[in-house]
Formats: sequence, structure tokens, C-alpha cells
Amino acid sequence: MAAAANVPYFTLNNSFKMPSIGMGCWLGPDGGLDVVEDMCKNALKCGYRHIDTAAGYANEALVGKAIRESGIPRSEIFLTSKLPNEEHHRVRESFEETFKKLNCEYIDLYLMHWPQASVDGKVLQPEEHPTIVDTWKEMEKLLETGKVRSIGVSNFSVKTIQTILAHCKVVPAVNQVEMHPCLPHMEMKGFCDAKGILLTAYSPFGQGNHLFFSDTDFVNVAKAHNASVAQVAVAWAVQRGTVAIPKSVHVERIKSNIALIQLTPEEMKLIDGIHKKPGMHRSLLGYHAPNAMVFGWTYEQLGWPMTTGGIVP
Repeated sequence: MAAAANVPYFTLNNSFKMPSIGMGCWLGPDGGLDVVEDMCKNALKCGYRHIDTAAGYANEALVGKAIRESGIPRSEIFLTSKLPNEEHHRVRESFEETFKKLNCEYIDLYLMHWPQASVDGKVLQPEEHPTIVDTWKEMEKLLETGKVRSIGVSNFSVKTIQTILAHCKVVPAVNQVEMHPCLPHMEMKGFCDAKGILLTAYSPFGQGNHLFFSDTDFVNVAKAHNASVAQVAVAWAVQRGTVAIPKSVHVERIKSNIALIQLTPEEMKLIDGIHKKPGMHRSLLGYHAPNAMVFGWTYEQLGWPMTTGGIVP
């Protein structure tokens, strides 16, 4: 059995521990069904002990199969999945479907994938039921089943987290968001740190838009360590106290992404400042609609400080 990689673990607000680097399993609308099982098995062989999937990724069954067949004790693997937008009105039922597909004894972390609820093809507005408060209260009940250890949110802002905290009992353990040197979420990180909510970075390299990979300062840091720019991005994420969940189907990149390097305080400060350069402070993902909306909500409703196209003013 392959040994676990030597990476830090972060302690959640309910005392469970989460590996600081995970393997993301979003592989496109079809779930990457031809590669996802091998990708997860290779990741586990390379020392990953954190796998991140979702009902919306359409590959939970194969992810679970890879974990079961890995030969690694279940207690050593941290497994995350997520509630789809279309299932906010049937939280328990959707969770049970995910639990059955994964078939891995328990789920370590279950996230509300997005704050937007969608019923019968219609995206509900923030005040329509089920609201995020309604959905979160139903997720709190899942903790009583013993089938999930921690619950959290994804794609939430300070605004939407505050809405939950004002009306609910359980503080989210995690908020998973797009996060990288072009979108470091300094304000949200300070807020989440104060509330005991661990930030997790999905798309830590951008997704099809590696804008900061060609930044001179960033490239120079990589050269100084004889490392890849991807390794620098992961190291920066982990050293600032956040979790990174990169993805790759290529074994050499899988190995490289979890081979942590140590950045100096000066290098950390340099990377922290990349987003301040002209044209750099922005989302790098493609889900931004031309009318400044994401999946039926405006940036204002989401609490995202952006303008058209995901550019941060």
C-alpha cells in the first residue's frame, strides 16, 4: 500500500482533520467516466488521501469504487461530495442517493454546491423557498444520521454565509470556492478564519485560463525552486492556510501537484500581490454570463464583488 504524502492536515471546527491537498474529480459534463476511476486510483497510489467529487460531477459511483479497491483503510481517506442545485428541496433523499453511489461507509464532508436552488428547471430567487437557510437546516439534520461527519458550503460569499449564521445552529466547516493568485479572496479569508470556516480552493490553477502562470514574478518563484508553476500555486494555497484541490489525469502531474515546496515569506508576499496588477484580479472560470449573472443569480445576490465577465473592480 502506498504511503500517504507528507502534507499538512487542517483541523475543522468540529475537530475532524482534512488533508491540505486533494484530488478534484470534476471532469466535464459526462463525468470523465473513461478516466475518473484510474485517476483516483493513481492519486491514492501517489499519496493523496483526499478525494473531492459531487453528485453534479456524474461520477460518484466510480470514485467510490476506486476508494474501495485501493486497499487503503477508509479511515485514512477524506471524501467530499456535494448537494446539487436541483435537490435543495429534497436534501435527505439526494444525500442518500450520493451515499449509496459512493458506498464508502461514510462521507467526511458534504457541501451545498451552490446557494442557488432550482426546482422543475426554474432557478429560485434568494427569498423563494427553499432558501439557503431552509436547505442548510435540512443539511444540519444529516449529521444525526452518522453517515456524514461534517457539512459545509461551496461558492458562498461573506454575505451568504452571514445569512446562514444568523439563522442556523451549525457553522459550516468549509467554504469551497474558486481561489488562486488572481482571486485570493483576502476579505473572505479573514472572515472565514474568524468564524472557524476552512477555505478550500477549487480550480487553484484557473480552469482553461492559467492567467497567472505567465506572470513574471510567479514564473521567477517557480524557477528559484526548480519547480513547476502548478507546484507554486499549490504551495501558496497551503501555506496561507487553505486547502487546494487540483486535478489531473496525468500521473506525473498528479505526483508533482502533491510534492509540496516551501515558499519564503517574501515569495508569499509577492504572490499575494499578483492580483493587484492591472487586469489580474478576476475569476478565471467560464460560468459568468454576459449579463453579470451566474446560474440565475446576480453578483449582488451572490455577494460577489464583480462586474460583467467575472472581473473584480
